Amino acid sequence: MPTPSNATDFAAGGPRVTVIGESLVDIIDDPRRGFAGRHAHPGGSPLNVAVGTARLGLATSLVTHYDDDAYGLLVDQHLRSNGVAPVRGGTAPTSTATATLGDDGAATYAFQVTWDINGASLPALAAVEASTHVHTGSIATLLPPGSHATLALMEAARRSATVSYDPNCRPGISPGVASARRQAEDFVAASDVVKASDEDLGWLYPERTPDESLAAWLELGPALVALTRGAQGPVLMTRQGRVELQGEPVDVADTVGAGDSFMAALIAGLSQLDLLGAGARPRLAALAPGGLHVLAAYANRAAAITCSRPGADPPGRAELGTASPDADACLRTQPRRIRRAG
Repeated sequence: MPTPSNATDFAAGGPRVTVIGESLVDIIDDPRRGFAGRHAHPGGSPLNVAVGTARLGLATSLVTHYDDDAYGLLVDQHLRSNGVAPVRGGTAPTSTATATLGDDGAATYAFQVTWDINGASLPALAAVEASTHVHTGSIATLLPPGSHATLALMEAARRSATVSYDPNCRPGISPGVASARRQAEDFVAASDVVKASDEDLGWLYPERTPDESLAAWLELGPALVALTRGAQGPVLMTRQGRVELQGEPVDVADTVGAGDSFMAALIAGLSQLDLLGAGARPRLAALAPGGLHVLAAYANRAAAITCSRPGADPPGRAELGTASPDADACLRTQPRRIRRAG
């Protein structure tokens, strides 16, 4: 299969990203289009992020599971054609998720998922230790036995890499909100960058405002937290301040993968600002609202492009361009501080 035109070859010796998480096949059911609206394609939040970072020019590996069945071959072809190197474990059949689209294009999901990377521990650890940045989220951080291995890999990654996390909550397959909250906070505490949706925070912390939840997560250790709010646009927050943007106007085909494209572009934007890797932590912690605005605009645009076309189809660098940093603005200390939660 030819490499898609919006995939980007990565430069040898540049930043390396490892994503840890599920690969599955999304079965899209769009009743608005009748029989023509039902089709299958590779998906899963971590897989989408991996494809997104690879298309934006970062050397990317995905620690994952899929089988040598028909769906697994579809996943393997998709990863390799987009320049993502798979690191496989587990023995269960390839997972599936059926997304049914509503009249507004928003998706609801039903899952048949197993998450287990047994047998891939050594190559997964090697990929993590060779990386500049490691990302995880979604089902991989919730379902045992793979969730335990995922957290261990994330903690090991911190010696050499920056780490990011997106809970991408799935209440339908979660062990329960209290357990999911505890697990989410374990991963937040292990991360430098955390992204969540307004739906994630509303489910995990119904008694808090989103800003209160973001501030509470900052107290657990990350340098940067981000919130996506659909058409309302994103919020990015550090201890230096807060930036909020409106969503970009777009004719929505559907919202599948929009948050994953946002996450991939956020990682790529951080790379372009030289803010990935363990050695970059002090600069990441000093990131002021000027830098947050650059990152928010870049990731916001990536999500809008994805919403404009069917399925999880993140943009490449030729479409999205690059983040446009003003280095002084990115690191300039500003007086406004985030109030502590509680």
